[in-house]
Amino acid sequence: MDPLETRELRYFVAVAEELHFGRAAELLGMAQPPLSRAIQQLERRLGVLLLERTRRGVALTGAGEVLLDEARATLDAAAAAARRTRRAASPRSRLVLAAKAAGSHELLRKLLDAYAAEPDAAEVEVVLCGIGEETRLLRDGRADAALVHPLFSSLAGFDSEELLTEDQVAVLPAEHPLAARPFLSMAEVGDVPDLPMPRWPHPDGSYPPGPGPEIRDPSQLAQLIALGRTLAVIPASARAWLWTAHTAVPLTDAPPVTTHIAWPPHSRSRALAGLIRTATRL
Repeated sequence: MDPLETRELRYFVAVAEELHFGRAAELLGMAQPPLSRAIQQLERRLGVLLLERTRRGVALTGAGEVLLDEARATLDAAAAAARRTRRAASPRSRLVLAAKAAGSHELLRKLLDAYAAEPDAAEVEVVLCGIGEETRLLRDGRADAALVHPLFSSLAGFDSEELLTEDQVAVLPAEHPLAARPFLSMAEVGDVPDLPMPRWPHPDGSYPPGPGPEIRDPSQLAQLIALGRTLAVIPASARAWLWTAHTAVPLTDAPPVTTHIAWPPHSRSRALAGLIRTATRL
C-alpha cells in the first residue's frame, strides 16, 4: 500500500471532527463531492470502513477512531517539523521554551540566567501558557523545550529530565479565616463553601462541572482569589506571583509536584542540548 498523504489525513480529520461532510468541506474550502470521493478512496486503500454513513449523519467506526488519533499526531508532527525547520534557518540561534504561567518561577529564572552565561548560548524566547498548553506547544513545534509538571500534563512521547520536586500550598484571600491557619489538608480546602475550587478547561476547551469559577489564565485566578471568590492549590515556588491580598498556607497531604524539562526525542539541536545540560546541572 502506498504511504498515506497528509492531504488525505487532513480531509479525514475534518470529517471525523465535524461528523458532517458538508461542514467539513466548508471548513476545508472545497466542494463536498470531491471530499466524499477522497474519503472513499482512503477507505479502499486501507481496506477498512472508517465512517458509518446513515440518514442521521456520520459516525466513526473503531478503525476510524484509531486513524483519527494517528492522523492528528501525524499532522501535528508535520507542522512541528515545518516550524522547527524555519526556526533553524534563522540567522540567529534561537530556542523557544514553554512554561506554565506563574509556575516554576524561581527555577525558570535560575535556568535562564545560568544558560545565558554559557559561551555558545542561544537566544531563549519564553512562552508562558495555561495548564497543559506547554506540551501542546512542544508537540506542534511552537516550542523546542518545556517545563512540565506531570501531575497536570503528560510526558508521553517526549524525552525528559527531572529538575525539581516540591510541596504544594493553598492560596487564599488574606482576610479569610483559613488564611490564619499554620497548615491545611486537601479535605479542608476542597470543602470551603464560600471558596469553591476553580475549574480549568479541558484540552477541547470545555470545563468540568462544578460551582467554582471557570479560569482561563493565572492573572484571572489571582484576581478572583483576591476578591474572595475562589482559592488555588499550587506548587510552593509559585508563591513568587502572590499579591499582598493573598496568603499561602502549606498543605499537609497534597501530592508533591515534580518539574521536568521535556523535549522532542529526535531533536539534534546543539543549542537545545546545551539548555538541557544547564537545566540538569541546576
